[in-house]
Amino acid sequence: MANDAVPVPASDVIHQYGLRSALDPSLVPGKSNDGGFLAQISDNPFFTAGLGLAGFGAILALGQKGVRHGASLVKRRLLVDVEINVKDESYPWFLYWMTVHQRSQLPSSSRPAILSNGKMGKARLTESLKRRFTPRIHHLAIETEKVERPNGSVQTEFTLIPGPGKHIIRYRDAFLMVNRLRETRSMNHNTGIPWETITLTTLYSQRNIFEGIFSEAHQLAQQFSEGKTIVYQARATSWEKFGEPRRKRPLESVILDKGIKERILSDVKDFLGSARWYYDRGVPYRRGYLLHGPPGSGKSSFIRALAGELDYNIAMLNLSERGLTDDRLNHLLTIIPRRTLVLLEDADAAFGTRRTQTDDDGYRGANVTFSGLLNALDGVASSEERIVFLTTNYVDRLDSALVRPGRVDMAVRLGEATRWQMASMWDRFYGEFDEQSIFKARFLERLEQLGLINPENEEKAPPARSTSAAAVQGLFLYNKSDMEGAIAMVPGLIPEGQEGGDVSASEPGPLGISHG
Repeated sequence: MANDAVPVPASDVIHQYGLRSALDPSLVPGKSNDGGFLAQISDNPFFTAGLGLAGFGAILALGQKGVRHGASLVKRRLLVDVEINVKDESYPWFLYWMTVHQRSQLPSSSRPAILSNGKMGKARLTESLKRRFTPRIHHLAIETEKVERPNGSVQTEFTLIPGPGKHIIRYRDAFLMVNRLRETRSMNHNTGIPWETITLTTLYSQRNIFEGIFSEAHQLAQQFSEGKTIVYQARATSWEKFGEPRRKRPLESVILDKGIKERILSDVKDFLGSARWYYDRGVPYRRGYLLHGPPGSGKSSFIRALAGELDYNIAMLNLSERGLTDDRLNHLLTIIPRRTLVLLEDADAAFGTRRTQTDDDGYRGANVTFSGLLNALDGVASSEERIVFLTTNYVDRLDSALVRPGRVDMAVRLGEATRWQMASMWDRFYGEFDEQSIFKARFLERLEQLGLINPENEEKAPPARSTSAAAVQGLFLYNKSDMEGAIAMVPGLIPEGQEGGDVSASEPGPLGISHG
């Protein structure tokens, strides 16, 4: 038929319409252009391939984001974190607890598991398997400390503690991840200690283990300092532990004149039990004590023994320290650690010669002013719940504004050793050897001969000579179990400048030092 379409060879198309018409079907007669632009795009293999890759990437990104959000949601629902920073008091507690706890989790080859029939054998087998599969700490750090022995020797001890990084431990059948993170660019400029944090992570259902962990860590820390007194020293603008905790000194080991020790102790205990009374009446809850007297009268020793008796620590600050300013003093007295007595030594330093300029070191002397000390003790910004002890050897240098009530509520003089003190000290050192007090009578008689004490019926009158309780204690320490030697060396108690009378130049003093 005439209308039947006859296929035209491609060579004829190229010959009739050219190469461009062969590549572009729209120029060829009989080719429809009804699909338009979308049809052309959909027929383009390069575009469809790129669109597919883009769609796949978008789906993958959405899936990845969904997984992250899902994981975050699961973590918030199933996990719980606890963070401890290096400035928190519990930070060293936890590190020490973690070391002790990890040692207890290690399987002991010297105690093999004894398998027996019944529940006991299964429990031992289960515990043995748990210990064997408990993760070990592989990254450790070393901590060095110097321990002072009772005889005065110092021994260096090394402790391995968990180092920076991630650790997994088992506690009460719960697994705990510990992440100790150390910042390399942030540190304490005063101590040089880098900033650290510890993050503890466990299942939310086992969150109650944190209370048990920190309770055990606190108990271990208390055991370490039990029976000891911590001494703090001011460093820059904070209080830091000064050396290792000291063994508590018994209050009965410090012998003051009759009734003085008991009077101060009674007043401090009454103050500690009267917090509500102070608050109800709007009176600042703080107490100040001034101990004055010659060197060696037992001021610092009594404060240390009192802290041990009250189970308190001591924050020690010397007012004559170079670089101590009014602002720094005021700041330090507002951040005192809890259950701590404040000891301000050399209270007269704020009233002596100050700011003496030299060519070598600029200003030499104390920078604490009189008004600065008063404001720190009883100013608007002064803290409460505070017990302050001031000591001085020169009470006559103190201004009357300092010793008024509110700043110094009790002033006590610890003077030269009295007859009662020397007799009490003899009983403490030689009581077990001199049960009949025969040697004590000879000791007191020799002291009377030298004028160091008055006869028993004339105790109120000042003796011709005087000595300190520290000198008497030094004499007894030199003759620990030799009462005859202590009596023979009594002339050595006479201070320089008071020699004479029946004191022989050949009579030795303590440690073999002769007068003359």
